[in-house]
Amino acid sequence: MLWYIVGGLLGVILVVITVLWLSGERWKFIRHSTTQFFKESGWIRFLNFKSMHGYIYLRWTDHYIHLCTNFIAPLFKTRVVNWLADRYHGKVLTHELARAIITLNEEIPLKDLEQIIPYPTARQLVLHGSSDILLSECPCRSFREDPCQPTQVCMIIGQPFVNFKLEHSPHTSRLVSKEEALKLLEEEHERGHIHSAWFRDVALDRFIAICNCCKCCCAGVEGMMKYGSPTMASSGYVSELNEGLCTACGLCVEACAFGAISINGDKAEVNWEKCLGCGVCTTQCPDGAFSLILDERKGIPMDVRMLSDN
Repeated sequence: MLWYIVGGLLGVILVVITVLWLSGERWKFIRHSTTQFFKESGWIRFLNFKSMHGYIYLRWTDHYIHLCTNFIAPLFKTRVVNWLADRYHGKVLTHELARAIITLNEEIPLKDLEQIIPYPTARQLVLHGSSDILLSECPCRSFREDPCQPTQVCMIIGQPFVNFKLEHSPHTSRLVSKEEALKLLEEEHERGHIHSAWFRDVALDRFIAICNCCKCCCAGVEGMMKYGSPTMASSGYVSELNEGLCTACGLCVEACAFGAISINGDKAEVNWEKCLGCGVCTTQCPDGAFSLILDERKGIPMDVRMLSDN
C-alpha cells in the first residue's frame, strides 16, 4: 500500500511539473540549475521517472540516504540493497587514481566498464573532466550520532550537479579549486579514509562524485558488510604483505573497512576475496609492511590516464 501511495504522489508531481513545463511557467518557480538538470536528462528519462528520481536524490540526498540506510535496508535487506547497487554504485580508488580524476581536463567515454563496475548501466557511463568542484556535507556522516570529522568531504564534480547543489544547499556546500580538492584528498588519505568514485543511472548516466569514506559512517560500506550488497567494486589492486616487516601490531585490522586483514600468530594475513585495494593499510601500518599490487582478477583500475584516447 505504501508503494502505491508513493507512486501516486510522484505521478501527481510529474503531471504538474510537465504541465507547467509545457506552459512555459517553469521559469517562474524552478531554479535555473533544476531546469538545466531536466534539460540534460531528456524527455524519455523525465517521463519514465529516472530524472525525477535523480532530482529527489540530488535535492534531498541526506534524507534519501538516511531513509534507505535506517529504514528501507533493514526492512527489505538484501533485495533492496542489491536493487540500489544496480543504480548507485562506487569504485574504490587508490590515492593516486583519485588525484588523477581531480586533475582531469577532458571528457572521456569510459570503455568496457563491465570489467570495472559490474552493473547493467556501466556501458553508458561517461566521466566528465571539469574545473567545477564542489565540497558538500557527507550525507552518510550527517545522520550519525558521532560522525567522523570533518563532515564536508564529498566532492561533487561537473555540471549540472555542481550548480544544482550550490543553489539548493548553499549553507552546506562550497566551490573549491583543484588545489583545495587535492589537499582534502591528501588529508583524508592520511586519516585512513577510502577514496571512491560514485555513479548513478539517474544522474545522467555518468560519474557524479568522489567520496572519502570511513568504515563507521559510509552507507556503501555498511551495505556491503551488513547485507552483502555489491555496492562497491575493487580498485583493481590488492594489498600485499611483506612478512619480514610485519610486527603483528593489529593496527591494520582496525584500519581495514572491509574486514580483509586478520592476525594469525605473529603476522598479519590478507584475505584476497575481501580486499578491495583501497590502500588504507599501506598508510596506517607503522612498519610499512603493506603495498598495493595490480591484480587483473580484481578488474581494471579506473585510471583516466589509461582511458584517454590521447
